[in-house]
Amino acid sequence: MSLKSEVFKTVDAIPQSYWKSLDCGTNSYYSPEFLSAFERANTAIEFNYIFILKDKEAVAFANTQIVTIGIETITKNITMSDKIRRVVNNMFCNNHIKVLFCGNVFLSGEYGTFLKDGEPKIETFKAIAEGVKQISKNTKKLSAIFVKDFENESLYITDHLKSFDYAAMQVEPNMIITLKPEWQSFEDYTNALKSKYRVKANRADAKSDLLEAKLFTENDIEIHKNELQELYQNTIDNADFNAQILNLDTYIYLKKAFKEKFIVKGYFLNEKLVGFLSAMQNGTHLDAHFIGIDYAHNKEFSIYPRILNDYVRLGIATKSDQINLGRTASEIKSTLGAAPKTLTCYCKHKRYLTNQVLKPFIKNIQIKSFKQHSVFK
Repeated sequence: MSLKSEVFKTVDAIPQSYWKSLDCGTNSYYSPEFLSAFERANTAIEFNYIFILKDKEAVAFANTQIVTIGIETITKNITMSDKIRRVVNNMFCNNHIKVLFCGNVFLSGEYGTFLKDGEPKIETFKAIAEGVKQISKNTKKLSAIFVKDFENESLYITDHLKSFDYAAMQVEPNMIITLKPEWQSFEDYTNALKSKYRVKANRADAKSDLLEAKLFTENDIEIHKNELQELYQNTIDNADFNAQILNLDTYIYLKKAFKEKFIVKGYFLNEKLVGFLSAMQNGTHLDAHFIGIDYAHNKEFSIYPRILNDYVRLGIATKSDQINLGRTASEIKSTLGAAPKTLTCYCKHKRYLTNQVLKPFIKNIQIKSFKQHSVFK
């Protein structure tokens, strides 16, 4: 089978026939409208779109971004001794490094590569790996390559990256709530919880009762864009790891393209915006995206717990069968009934010798453990 890759720098340059051949439009994350929103708003990032062609027809796709990250941002969230952390930081001169991500750097999950049904998956995925390799060769001052995020069911395909000298590592899992068809309201859901977790959910609603919640229109996002960006920055500053800061102009473009399927909800206290959530309805799944919180009011008014409750409400209202709450704060999310879905990433240093030194560290990285709660009766 003869496969070749073609790389595009912008979504607009991709022929419509390639999208038609892939037939990936049922998944919003592979649509040109979704990809274009991120590209248009985040101009500091270099985007590349790899298509794998067979007989001039597209059979696979990969989404890549080249970003600059501080090395300490990466190592501070990894379980390792202080001595090893210093060695790794010094290896990168305690500096910012340029990283090529294959996958969407702003999303948690398998949203970066698409393989057409009916095609040999391993050979096609290897062709994507070759395409990533070519981009890395053509990128000056690139330090590392990171291919993200794969569920266990995909590892028989993606583990072939090891033959390209990548090392596999587990990252924090996505936290998934599976919704039952009989839950027609939030009360139905809370009635299914054990008493202590039902009390916890109801307390969050009671403490946040003074908040005025509003679903945002495209115009609302534009009006409150600076406040949204500031609240989002608050959560980034509190996070252990974030590869890149999203320009929330992205949300204006997403709302314009996806209407009610892209959801932004704001929370006001005395007419001041103190929190927001964002989510994407993708088929029968509801995916939590970024949130923003005014931490000065978070404890008193339970802004974050209310946001989590409202993700459940949105999942039920959209008749979704599962809610992906993303990673981070895994234990808190498990108190709502979310269960972990393991994710594996692959990384390598561009320089061969440095990569050989780093691989044993990468293979031994341990993600932070958390208590998984059993919340349903």
